[in-house]
Amino acid sequence: MSRSQKVLLVTGGSRGIGAAICRLGSKAGYRVAVNYAANQDAADALVAEIQAAGGEAFAVKGDVGVEADIVAMFAAVDRAYGRLDAFVNNAGIVDVKARVDEMDVSRLERMMRINVVGSFLCAREAVKRMSTRHGGEGGSIVNISSAAAVLGAPDNYVDYAASKGAIDTFTIGLAREVALEGIRVNAVRPGIIDTEIHASGGQPDRVTLIQDTLPMKRAGTADEVAGAVLYLLSDAASYTTGAILNVSGGR
Repeated sequence: MSRSQKVLLVTGGSRGIGAAICRLGSKAGYRVAVNYAANQDAADALVAEIQAAGGEAFAVKGDVGVEADIVAMFAAVDRAYGRLDAFVNNAGIVDVKARVDEMDVSRLERMMRINVVGSFLCAREAVKRMSTRHGGEGGSIVNISSAAAVLGAPDNYVDYAASKGAIDTFTIGLAREVALEGIRVNAVRPGIIDTEIHASGGQPDRVTLIQDTLPMKRAGTADEVAGAVLYLLSDAASYTTGAILNVSGGR
């Protein structure tokens, strides 16, 4: 593989939307760094799948809720590939269904540390490598938001919705901050997507229960979100920055 081949790093890349982005990114010609927090088996399996299809990838462990892990993750990409051209802030969590008057401070701090602070710190490291101000050659960042940011997620997880609202604002602000430094920053807002995240929030049947209330009467797929992300990363979106693209089936 040529050292000039572009490099993509995806946080939370071993499963769900993140894995779909990694697969599609490899097909688009990127060398892919697959970040995972705990499930090494899933990350290794995805790397093997990409390699079997003729792509180049490696797995890199790191919890985006821990600053030292984030710094180490980007350093590992530096060592492996020597460049970074595209970055996706995908890692994030939901918690169990709860009202605001049932939430404790540990839940709120964990939610914001991973979903908001982690995204800021990851973007910081990406900008340090991409920005022409820092000697970089430019690049593209895509943040994964959620339709919950504009719907509020009442009676489910207002804290998650609020964290994704922060991502929307962060996307716009960072995009304008680095617009003259060769970096584009955009976001994708998925709606109800059929992935494991619902089970992690204690609602494994959520897609089945809610799909008839959706305008298209079905959930989206991880591949449909990945397609939007790869468009925003690509040169086809060269005049698009600070944009938030809904991939929510009209929800």
